[in-house]
Amino acid sequence: MQVAVVTFDGFNELDSFIASALISKAGLKAYITTPTPVVTSMNGVEVTGQRSMDFVAEADVVLIGSGVKTRDVVADDRLLSMLPLDPSRQLIGSQCSGALVLAKLGLLGDMPACTDMTSRPFVEAEGVTVLDAPFHAEGNIATAGGCLASQYLATWVITRTLGEEAARAVIDYAGPVGEKLETVERSLRAVRAGEAAMTP
Repeated sequence: MQVAVVTFDGFNELDSFIASALISKAGLKAYITTPTPVVTSMNGVEVTGQRSMDFVAEADVVLIGSGVKTRDVVADDRLLSMLPLDPSRQLIGSQCSGALVLAKLGLLGDMPACTDMTSRPFVEAEGVTVLDAPFHAEGNIATAGGCLASQYLATWVITRTLGEEAARAVIDYAGPVGEKLETVERSLRAVRAGEAAMTP
């Protein structure tokens, strides 16, 4: 089981790294996947991609990270063409402004989405209903809103691929000392609520 964490220039470190680290801790193979050999974060951190965008087509799970240049990404047909996503065989998730990418690719349809407050008006401009919630999933597509909601996206991926006990173990490992059980239950509760929510 292989996971592509798609990371564009201007990316938010929290979005890409938290999800990648938690998923890798579960034993899945998560790779920072980039359109160029090196990308620079919104805070100036340079990262060498582990996989090129060709990897997206073969990955079992694809997560679209967020960043300050997402509007440039969706305006670039060449970059969008590097994302041949297929929800019939892939789990697909987005973090914050990554929902704008899914919307531009036509993957959300009538599905509502979660995103960050800055990205919200741009996602809504694509005709997508934005929820006041941290996580929402329908079928094989999920969206998360807010940097720390990346733990919910990771919990969803781990639960869907390895089961709830595996997700519990990973979130327990990462959770703050003295708050581990609370963190585990909050993550699982967010994912369950997001999967159970009805389309408005």
